[in-house]
Amino acid sequence: MRDVSRLAGVSPMTVSRTLSQAALVSEETRARVLAAVERLGYVPDRGAGGLSSRRTGFVALIVPSLTNPNFADTAAGLTQAMRPRGYQPLIGVTGYSLDEEEVVLRAMLSRRPDAIVVSGMQHSPTTRDLLARAGVPVVEIWDRPEAPLDRAVGFSNYEVGRLAAKTLMDLGATRIAGLGPDRTGEVRDFRGEERLRGLRDGLAEAGLPDDLILHHGRAAGAFAHGAEAMAELLRRGGAEALFLVSDISAFGAVMECRRRGIRVPEDVQVLGFGDFEIGRQCVPRLSTIAVDAAEIGLRTGGLLLGLLDGGATAPAVIDLGFRLVLRESTIRR
Repeated sequence: MRDVSRLAGVSPMTVSRTLSQAALVSEETRARVLAAVERLGYVPDRGAGGLSSRRTGFVALIVPSLTNPNFADTAAGLTQAMRPRGYQPLIGVTGYSLDEEEVVLRAMLSRRPDAIVVSGMQHSPTTRDLLARAGVPVVEIWDRPEAPLDRAVGFSNYEVGRLAAKTLMDLGATRIAGLGPDRTGEVRDFRGEERLRGLRDGLAEAGLPDDLILHHGRAAGAFAHGAEAMAELLRRGGAEALFLVSDISAFGAVMECRRRGIRVPEDVQVLGFGDFEIGRQCVPRLSTIAVDAAEIGLRTGGLLLGLLDGGATAPAVIDLGFRLVLRESTIRR
């Protein structure tokens, strides 16, 4: 930093202020400092800076998967919102495991993040205690808890399932299936389970059976999951329509139908969740229940900036909702 200050003709304090609070220096001074930084290849020591400012410039983002495009879009949205203020996400992946979430969180806390963003509202008791004691803003995303640990940005996965039931019934189906991963074991997709719970309740209210709501295989994350779950459904006699907890699984189910000569939507209607790019491009294009994954990241980033500035009065829960998108994989009977 002293080298930069000498080359730019300013004090070390001005260099520090330019790199951490650029709005407090003039445009001419900022240009000189940044030119010196570029020429010297200077990279600020955030660890040393954090000792005095108590800020590290990192936001911990804990997600179950990065192969799921929606979580990748949320990470991109969070980055877009916070990067102009000098914050970068430090991303940890849990693989839908509560035990791994605890391990990832401990590793994140050792790096003193300025805020923590964690997917879902299901956590182990130890993780909940660690989050409560973290001493930084905590935002739970991709769900709508009644009593968040601190703040939440997302939507109701349960209501997604209820909308799926209503949609398929409105399209004329009475033998309706739901496909999601197992509810047992240490690796679980709690948000997917909530969608199927909403589907089950929606069917029950209409007097329809729920015997074709199947929990099969590990947490959704691969096309093969949908294909295998579809094969299991067919072994049980099939259905007129089915809802899958992810477009990834829905795509796999559609491909299994094609291999077996089962027409979609003429023989079976398929409704997914997530509005992934592959669902918009496959044949037939997938009907789905869409959420704005990038907006979840953007809104979370904006919320955190307000909290870190100390002036936020945002509600505890920000519900971004969802929307139905009907395409060629469903048809009115």
